Amino acid sequence: MKLNTVASKEGYTWIRQGIWLFKQNPLGFLMLVFLYVFAAQLAVIIPVIGVFAVLLLTPTLSVGFMTACRQAIQKERIRPMVYLIALQGTPIVRKRILQLGIVYAAMILSLSFILSMLVDFDVILPLLTGDKPITPEVINQLYLILFYGCLLYVPVAMLMWFSPVLVAWANMPVGQALFSSAVACWANKGAFIFYVAIWGGILAAIPLSIGSILDALNLGQVASFIIAPLSMAALTVMHCSFFATWKGCFAEKESATLIA
Repeated sequence: MKLNTVASKEGYTWIRQGIWLFKQNPLGFLMLVFLYVFAAQLAVIIPVIGVFAVLLLTPTLSVGFMTACRQAIQKERIRPMVYLIALQGTPIVRKRILQLGIVYAAMILSLSFILSMLVDFDVILPLLTGDKPITPEVINQLYLILFYGCLLYVPVAMLMWFSPVLVAWANMPVGQALFSSAVACWANKGAFIFYVAIWGGILAAIPLSIGSILDALNLGQVASFIIAPLSMAALTVMHCSFFATWKGCFAEKESATLIA
């Protein structure tokens, strides 16, 4: 497994490749993302255990989606059971991918604990429940949550970005996979900053632009019916582009290629 260093402009190329990959099997990819969102919403209904289960299985599901990307390139059919392919591998891979899930859950729970000490969640309850008018203090706390949350999640994202695939496909131990993922992200930080900035703009611009246009036309009540499917499609393309980041940062022996 060879680590590549790419130019910053590759961040845009990864998004183009994600769009190309999505076009290979749009219904299959949309099905996978819908199943994940639906299952996650059901899981969080179960206090504590549900959230932990989602975090524990996140690396497994990540490998499943990346495998689906491979299948789409090879013109194979995408099935829901692809999500469990990492658990159907060798015992050592199954053990490591679950260990990685425990590490991820521990990092997210630790991040949540640290975040709770930095901001006052009680202040933003009116925003979540709608019981009281939204005050400037509430908006300020919301911005603090977004700022600190993103700042704290960056190292977690670097550790977890490639580690599930490195465990499942490169047969790396958990510690080595986490380290290699962080090194790959740091070595290509320019491309990742460009990549994340573009996706941030896209995911924010879609609902805001459509919502503003429909509000101007007095059609605000239909906004959700338009924004929801478009946002789901954009989210799916973004997941497809994850595979492009993998192909860009790591040279694989297989011959499958993406568009430039």
